[in-house]
This record gives sequence, C-alpha cells and structure tokens, in this order.
Amino acid sequence: MKKLEQYNFPEELKTMSDDELDLLSYSIRDFLLEKVSKTGGHLASNLGVVELTIAIHKVYDSPRDKIVWDVGHQSYVHKILTGRAGDFDTLRQLDGMSGFPKTKESMHDCFDTGHSSTSISVAAGLAAARDIKGDDYHVVAVIGDGALTGGLAFEGLNNLGASKSSVTVILNDNGMSISKNIGGLSQHLSKLRMSDGYLNAKKTVKDRLNKIPVIGGEIAGNISEAKERIKYAIFSEGVIFEELGFTYLGPVDGHNIKALTEIISLSEKIEGPVLIHVITKKGKGYRNAEIDPNKFHGIGPFDPETGKPLKTGGITYSDILGKTAVRLAVRNPEITAVSAAMCDATGLGEFADRFPQRFFDVGIEEAHAVTFAAGMAKGGMKPLVAIYSSFLQRAFDQILEDVCLQQLPVVFAVDRAGIVGADGETHHGIFDLSYLSLMPGMTVLTPKDGNQLEAMLEYAFTLNGPVAIRYPRGKCEFDASVNSKYDGGNIRISEGRDADILAVGNMTETAVAAAEILRQNGHDVGVVDIAEVKPISDEMLSNDGKLIVTLEDNVIAGGFGENLVEIIGSSDMLILGWPDQFIEHGDTGALYERYGLDPVSVAERISEKLEGKA
Repeated sequence: MKKLEQYNFPEELKTMSDDELDLLSYSIRDFLLEKVSKTGGHLASNLGVVELTIAIHKVYDSPRDKIVWDVGHQSYVHKILTGRAGDFDTLRQLDGMSGFPKTKESMHDCFDTGHSSTSISVAAGLAAARDIKGDDYHVVAVIGDGALTGGLAFEGLNNLGASKSSVTVILNDNGMSISKNIGGLSQHLSKLRMSDGYLNAKKTVKDRLNKIPVIGGEIAGNISEAKERIKYAIFSEGVIFEELGFTYLGPVDGHNIKALTEIISLSEKIEGPVLIHVITKKGKGYRNAEIDPNKFHGIGPFDPETGKPLKTGGITYSDILGKTAVRLAVRNPEITAVSAAMCDATGLGEFADRFPQRFFDVGIEEAHAVTFAAGMAKGGMKPLVAIYSSFLQRAFDQILEDVCLQQLPVVFAVDRAGIVGADGETHHGIFDLSYLSLMPGMTVLTPKDGNQLEAMLEYAFTLNGPVAIRYPRGKCEFDASVNSKYDGGNIRISEGRDADILAVGNMTETAVAAAEILRQNGHDVGVVDIAEVKPISDEMLSNDGKLIVTLEDNVIAGGFGENLVEIIGSSDMLILGWPDQFIEHGDTGALYERYGLDPVSVAERISEKLEGKA
C-alpha cells in the first residue's frame, strides 16, 4: 500500500474495496503509533475509532456533510482521512497541527471542539440552520459513552428528539466489551427496521387500517401498542433514546468496517434523528494501550516497544494534592473528595482506594459535582472538589450560586491552572483567577511549589467558607523533609529599592530569575510571593513610591493585577500576564517566550518601564 501521505483523501476512500479498507485500518494504527510516540497526544481513543472513522468518511461526503467530533481527542484518524497525514510530525507543536478539530485548520473540521458533551447540541444547531436555509447535507455527531454522561448531552438529545430534525448521533461506546447481543439477530433486526420494505410496509398498513370505518383506528392503535411492547422487550437497551424521539440502531461492532458502513448507509433512509450504538475497544491494536487505556488516553512521547514514557521521575502538583488529601482525611472523617471523571489525573486515586465511602466520581458533570459538594457541605461534610481549571469554567454558576452565596466550606483544587501546553486554547487554564476572584466570599490561594500546596490545603480546611487553590500542570519542587506551614497572606522573598514584582503562584520562580537579571543590570528589584490572590492583603495597599509589577499565569483582564490597580488606585504599575485572546497550543516554554512572560522578557519589560521607555 501507499504511504498515508500519498493518498488523495477523502476522495480516494470512496472507491476502496472492503479488503483495501481493512488494510488501511492497519496502516493507520501503525502510523498513529509511530507519530504519537514521538509527539505525545491522545492515542488510545484514536486507536479505538479507526474503523468507525473510515466508515463515516466512506459513507458521508465531507466537508459538505458536517461531522462533529465530541471533545475531539479522537479526531486524529479524521485528520488523516481528510488529507493531513503529512502534518503529523507537527502534532500539538507550536504553530503545528492541533490535537483537536479546528475550523481554521481544515474545511473538514466544521466546529472547534475540546470540551466534552457539546456535539449533539452543535449538530442540532447545524441541522436547524440547514433546514431553515433549505439545504440537504447530512449532520453527524460522534460522541463517546463518557461524554454522554454530561448534562449538556442530554439537553441536546432532548431538544433534537423533539425537533424531529434529521441528524445521526453515533454513540462510540468503549466502556464495555463486545457482548452477545452483537450478533446475527441484532444485525438482522436493525437491517429490517431500516429496510425500505419495512419502513414502507409500516406506513402502508397504518394508512389502510385507519381508512377502515369505525374499527380501523382502534386496530391501528392496538397494533401500535403491541409494537411498543415488542420494542421494549427486544430493544430494551435503546428505549431511553426511543423515548427521546430517536430511532435506535445497534449495537454494532465498531471494528467491522463492512457492518459499520452498512448500518450508517441504511440509517440515512430513516426520517428524523437516529442514534447508532457502536461498541469499540479503546486502544485497539496496541497491546499496551488495550491493557491500560487510561495511561494512553493522553500521553507524552514514549517508547512504542515498551510503552514507557521517555521522560520519567519527579513529583507533580496533582501527586501532592492527592497525598495531602489522604493524610488530612485520616485525621478528619468529615473530609470527602469529588472528581468529574478525572480521579487518577487529579491525584485522587489513593483517596478513592482508602476512603471509598467518601470518594465520589460523578462522571463528566462539573456543574453537578459542585452543587453535589455544596449539598454535602450543607450536611456537615468538608468536600474537596478536584477539577481542571478549564473544565471548572463549566460550573461557574454553581460555584457562585450554590457555594459562595451560602458561604459553604467547599475546597476547590483547581488543577492545570495557567498555560498547559500542547492541548491549546480549550485546555489552557488562564481564566480562573478572573472568574473566581469576582465571587464574594471566595478565598483564592496560589502555591508556588509543592510544599506550599501541601500547607495551603491543610489551611483551607480550617476556613469556614469556599476556598480555591489553583496550581499548574506537571512537576513541582517539593522537599518532604520540610514541614511547611501556611496561615494566609503573602510572603516577601526579597527587598528591592526600585521595584517589587508581585508574582502569583507558579510565576514566583520566573520573578526571582527576572529580578536577578535586573540586579545584574543595576536595578534593585524585590519579589513578593502572592500566595493569596483574594482577599488582597493590606500590605499590598502601600508601595512606598516604588514601581509595582504584577506577574500572573492568567489573562490580564480581571486578573490579580487589574484588581490590585482598582483597589490601590495607582497608575504607576506594570501588569504582566496573558493578553485578551485565546492562546494557541505549543510547548509552555515557547509560549512564555512568545508572549514575553519568560524571565529574560520579564526583566526587559521591567527595565524599559524603569528607564521610562515603556
């Protein structure tokens, strides 16, 4: 076979035989393993949808037909089959190909995605626009069983089912193995329900019965009632979707291209919304990923032979959070922990094992997680809610209305705060300081290292109100021999005659390095570790005439710097942070340099301000 870069996809896919398509699936898996092992990325999810994606592009005519990928971390195969195989060496690299669908990257990406549970609502909107304009293209939403747990997905299902609009929802279910109901009978019944003969016969019989005087309508009604009972008996797995207004088809083997293309093709004959239930295996075709799909969900560069990461060692902020939570929970039986489908990723795995009655993984339901925690707090518990910064945005109203309004003691562990790197715009956590700081009664803490995170978590549980501790992704400095203590407020690291850099959390290290560069160039600059962003402590209200520089891994708009300016009323300040825009994907170090937030750039910007050049 040719190299994947040499195909004219997706056009050439249309003419390939079943055997050629099967061979193509092997080539794609080999290609994914080769490329992702070098760049890192979402491997297991993409290995699981190879045949499904082939079938989708075999049947549908992209970009005319609209294919919406929920979250989008399973879109690598879609990118290969839409002519982007040659770009995979730049996957998730600065100025390279995104790991998620991006409309600016390809006309085959019809909607930017990155957060879960959005695809059905998007598809419903696309279909509504199509119907209003009188177009006739197909709209397809591909959603996983995990994403289907999100409340927005059910809102979309409810609305789409009621609209009767023609949309196909493909449920990629990799949460179970292929079971006995995927066999001849199930496939036969699905084909029967989709066949022209069945659909036409059903309509004809109903029409003719209704024309019989007096008793015709009653007979038709009785037959309809009997049909519903049979449907409940045979298609019990899909009843919930049928009740929402969908025609449910499946389950179908998600690794059988022929079966997939047949069921997708035949589903187009059904008017109204259709849900096709597809069973796949996450990590399919790569033994290491099949054994441990969670490990290979999102992974850095690794050795494809052993499956081991190329970079190892070091403790992370998430590790510290988890270990500290366990230690505190041993002493305090009121401490509980809540995760939104990110138990291990947020460091709560050990907590879940040690305290199964006090740990709750609610699925991809951030809003519910927060209000659920509020209910526990109202009942006398001390909940810890660990959620990524960019995902916590989805629970803004619940934090404000259900926690802060009642001043409930819920501790938010805001993981992956600040720039996260390769996942880009949808995953950077650069808005949490802004949206958390505006909430009345919220205490916002920002540790500069692992020891401070440990001490802050212990301190947070002593407060009788909501607390958010935000910390970055990845490794951190931590000395297990140090017994850290934190009782609120900020910490001066060094004195300076000309200026003070007020560094928020993880930017303290950058501030210290920048201050040293400035001292070598004749400027006496001090550094303050802003461990407590809110409330802003009294010592921040006087600057003794020095230049005040704020440095934060957050957007400037609404962040610590802007809030400080408003409080002290000083215009002689330099506010450093991320600009008012969405930041692209790329290595974090390269992004800091590009936006002037690395030590050298920070020193240069402060020097220009001190010398009156800025």
